[in-house]
Amino acid sequence: MKLGVFLPIGNNGWLISTTSPQYMPSFELNRDVTLKAEKFGFDFALSMIKLRGFGGPSQYWDYNLESFTLMAGIAAVTSRIKLFASVAVLSIPPAVIARMAVTIDSIAPGRIGVNIVTGWQKAEYEQMGIWPGEEHFARRYEYGEEYVTILKDLWSTGKSDFKGDYFQMTDCRVGPTPRGKIDMISAGQSNRGMKFAAEYTDYNFISAGGINDVSQVAPHTARLMAANEAAGKSCEAMLLMMVIADETDEAAMAKWKHYVAGTDLEALAWRDGQAAADVKAEAHSTVGRMVRSEREPTTMLRLVGSYETVAKQMDDLAAVPGLSGVMLTFDDFLIGMEQFGTRIMPLMKSRLPIAQAA
Repeated sequence: MKLGVFLPIGNNGWLISTTSPQYMPSFELNRDVTLKAEKFGFDFALSMIKLRGFGGPSQYWDYNLESFTLMAGIAAVTSRIKLFASVAVLSIPPAVIARMAVTIDSIAPGRIGVNIVTGWQKAEYEQMGIWPGEEHFARRYEYGEEYVTILKDLWSTGKSDFKGDYFQMTDCRVGPTPRGKIDMISAGQSNRGMKFAAEYTDYNFISAGGINDVSQVAPHTARLMAANEAAGKSCEAMLLMMVIADETDEAAMAKWKHYVAGTDLEALAWRDGQAAADVKAEAHSTVGRMVRSEREPTTMLRLVGSYETVAKQMDDLAAVPGLSGVMLTFDDFLIGMEQFGTRIMPLMKSRLPIAQAA
């Protein structure tokens, strides 16, 4: 099972709370988290792109770095770990992103990948005057398909003459071409999103909810496997999840309850208002799950417990059919990464050979 880390590129990470660890994003923080991941034998690190936060007393995600420039810096100070940078496809033309990715490939040959973000949060784009209208909700994956097609053309041949509904390329050139394969990843949770992932990307993030309930993951991997079968492809499932660990189950759960007590309801309300704008969203989609979620700091699967408990649950995840890997978040990233690498990984049967080799 592959291990990745979802870097804290936005303030306060992935807990929408005033009582969780509060911090600002910086190159130094993200560099240090990635270096720990590389040291402990993680397979990849990914940074998101977020152009507008949720506000509230926690000012949740009101402060964010930019993904490609961050990963270029991290590429220069790492040597092995795979790095994924994210692009909001409405914000940057595909030919520009193609060249940006090739530039990072020059810094770290074969280690850069691209996360394709088709965009669900209207305010991110409306504030810049580039929101294409409500029809984008229904057609964002068609837009993404054209975008990815152009990227693949430019990376494989250095040229694109693609003509579609959204892009008209005329002898568009990008050189040099990458020295290594540039993998692509997406995060489609709806059936339409998984179809896009299966047909156009190498990996897809899946999301399951609950606390310590690994059984919730299999239905989502099953949907991606079905999309793969229909497409005749083999897109790999990566689970987005959080680890909150401590010496005992009780101590870890006390942390979580403390974070829940500070849930930023104002930020959640703003987020849910944005999600509700997509009135035809599928129940499985990211926005569909948001509007039905509990009023808690995060909706992703949380493994909350002692180091032994979390290690056992990680091994349980490794046995889920169709799950290729996980992308981890933590309440406190530097402490959490150190705990995971020194206290949890040595107990994981599913990673023991890799941990020993590292």
